Amino acid sequence: MVTEVFEALSNINGFRELDTKSIAIKRLGGLTNRNYKIDSVLGSHVLRLTGEGTESYIDRKVEFHNASIASKAGVNAEIIHFDVDSGTMISTYINNAVTMDIEKLRDLDTLKRTAKAFRLLHDCGNDFQGQFELFAQVDQYLGVLGKLQADLPDGYAEVQKDAEKIRTALEMHPLPNKPCHCDPMVENFIDDGSKMYIIDFEYAGNNDPMWDLGDFSVEGDFTPEQDRLFMHTYFGHEPDAFDLGRMTMYKSLCDLLWTLWGVVQHANHNPVEDFWAYAVNRLARCKKLMASASFPEHLEAVRQGPKS
Repeated sequence: MVTEVFEALSNINGFRELDTKSIAIKRLGGLTNRNYKIDSVLGSHVLRLTGEGTESYIDRKVEFHNASIASKAGVNAEIIHFDVDSGTMISTYINNAVTMDIEKLRDLDTLKRTAKAFRLLHDCGNDFQGQFELFAQVDQYLGVLGKLQADLPDGYAEVQKDAEKIRTALEMHPLPNKPCHCDPMVENFIDDGSKMYIIDFEYAGNNDPMWDLGDFSVEGDFTPEQDRLFMHTYFGHEPDAFDLGRMTMYKSLCDLLWTLWGVVQHANHNPVEDFWAYAVNRLARCKKLMASASFPEHLEAVRQGPKS
């Protein structure tokens, strides 16, 4: 751990001049990448080293552009250094802040701050580079898995067919895309008690904002009450059936997408966790939501479109 950290810091202006004995290093969380808290005379920072195989599906130049916009909007931590070739990044460490988990999001004030952070990002007024095209991303992952000769979980093909019906409904009434995070795992949210920050913009791009809300609801294992408060805070009023329907569709589709992402991690032998079990569980949750009693009603609301 220490060797790879000092090797990375030796290539960064300001940090390469430091006495290594004066630097304190602490490993932080992260599924794909390796993240470290770096304490030195320069202050507290976070060093991000990219995971093996990520170069096959993440454009680091696009990530840097989008993450910088989010930083300037006050949503992301400040970026101090970003190497677009290696993906190595140094950002400021947010003091007195805690990383979110499912239980912390049970607090309603925390949930409200999260909704406001999403709104601030979506309304920042500067387009991101790249379009987060859900089904293009699905095809990209399938292509990677094909090259790796990896197997898919049982039942994936059937869910993919159902997803095509959702795709048709979503394309009937397209709305302008906005800058979106696109990978809102709860661990990508850092709360200092007064403001929520969003970090890790590897998958960010212009997208339907309801993807962010739907995906975050899934990641946070939201109850119906949490969904209601979250959506109400985001819009400033009760969401209409069309918005709620789109958000629900994306709740199912995000599990479909991250099923494939999990299989890619498994095929790349990512040792952080059992990614095959992760993928199987994601697919099962997707199937459960699609089979729920209210799902057809939400799908029909998407087909009908927004109220005039």
